[in-house]
Amino acid sequence: MTNQSNANPLYTQAELSGCDSRLCSHRKSYAVHNVSPFQVALSPRLRSAMTRWRSREDALPCVVRRMMSRGWEKVHIRAQGKTSQNRKVTDFFPIRRSSRKSKTELKCEQKNLIDHLITNGIEEGMQVQHMEGKGRAVFAARRFRKGEYVVEYHGDLLEMADAKKREAEYAQNPETGCYMYYFQYLCKAYCVDATKETNRLGRLINHSKSGNLQTKLHDVDGAPHLILVASRDIDEGEELLYDYGDRSKASIAAHPWLKH
Repeated sequence: MTNQSNANPLYTQAELSGCDSRLCSHRKSYAVHNVSPFQVALSPRLRSAMTRWRSREDALPCVVRRMMSRGWEKVHIRAQGKTSQNRKVTDFFPIRRSSRKSKTELKCEQKNLIDHLITNGIEEGMQVQHMEGKGRAVFAARRFRKGEYVVEYHGDLLEMADAKKREAEYAQNPETGCYMYYFQYLCKAYCVDATKETNRLGRLINHSKSGNLQTKLHDVDGAPHLILVASRDIDEGEELLYDYGDRSKASIAAHPWLKH
């Protein structure tokens, strides 16, 4: 019989057609490494043994079993060599995920925080002082960063028709101050009436054209809320001020401090 030890070391499925169902378990072992049992490079000794038994198909499964029991270590090493080319970096190194939050997550957390403060009427980081010639004023009791929520301009939310009625009533009593703030929200006019005396601090913040606060609208469950946020970094001890935005001649004549 011709020695075929130098022949092609790879055996196809057709050449090993004599293997019966008893090879199924061995195929499963190879499948773990993504290598077909009929494409593994065999050692010369095992290749020679399979050549001698090729004509005896009934004995071929025994040879393969012997290959699996005696030559497994060598075959396993060669199988690993074939599959190493298909490995990924993540097979050797764990994926390192960033713990930093996205802008969307940060905005969502900020909104939830403001919702909580507004809903529960929490006002922190401010104190009221009396100033000569100015009356009550609100000062920062801590540092506020630019863009940070400071306080809500809290009052009764009115539609335009109701707000005009209240304004006419307030005009009949000169001693009644006006704390009404008009704004547009979703193409509709609203007013926050903070004239009623309460312990809320937003209504006490004074006017300045060059203030350190600015007004913004904040939605809570579909309802608009007028809030004040820092327009720049605010140091502890600074008076909190924002521009009322009233430039009418009548208002300036009645309240000259609106010019500054």
